[in-house]
Amino acid sequence: MKTIAAVLLALCCSLCGAQGVNEASQCQRAPCHTDTCSLPTLAEKLGSMAEKLATVENKLVLMESRFMSSEKELEELRKLTGGKPQVAFSASLRESGTGDIGPFTTKTPLQYKRVLSNIGSSYNPATGIFTAMVKGVYFFRFSMFNNLSAPPNSVVSLMKNGERLVSVWDTTGTDAHDMGSNGVVIPLEVGDNVYVELQENRLVYDDSMNYNTFSGFLLFAM
Repeated sequence: MKTIAAVLLALCCSLCGAQGVNEASQCQRAPCHTDTCSLPTLAEKLGSMAEKLATVENKLVLMESRFMSSEKELEELRKLTGGKPQVAFSASLRESGTGDIGPFTTKTPLQYKRVLSNIGSSYNPATGIFTAMVKGVYFFRFSMFNNLSAPPNSVVSLMKNGERLVSVWDTTGTDAHDMGSNGVVIPLEVGDNVYVELQENRLVYDDSMNYNTFSGFLLFAM
């Protein structure tokens, strides 16, 4: 602030000197109005402005530092993911034990409780439901192992927001130990739900061999 005041005084002296001796004498005899001739007041105003500018400058420096830190974190994340969101999961029905699951009197989402992978945490083993957190095109696949005792009585369907997409079924014949699978490629919006549904009065069998699985992953974001 002292530097600014000194510069201002020097500037005023230079201006007065450039006007000539007679004008300087008249200026000295002329009455000095506070609004135009009060150098201390002007210096105080300039000093106050300088302090405010210094405060703003300090805030800008702090914001720039935070911005650079965020940019660095974002760049590290891009290096890890290649700049693309990563979503993938795979799970099987049973964590332990053997036996049939079902039948139920109503259609029931299967809860694939043994999580093999869940990158992006979009799959919920407590409900068996995958919820899209990234808008894009996904691939899903599921497998089914029917009940061990004849006649077969197994029907499962891949569902999207309550709509049946594809199914696997085995309900006729006298054989057992049959398996089937199906898959789809579908677009999803953020918040869409995908799950495998066991149809009413049907059942599936599973044990530690993990015959029944549910998997999916993001092909590309949109």
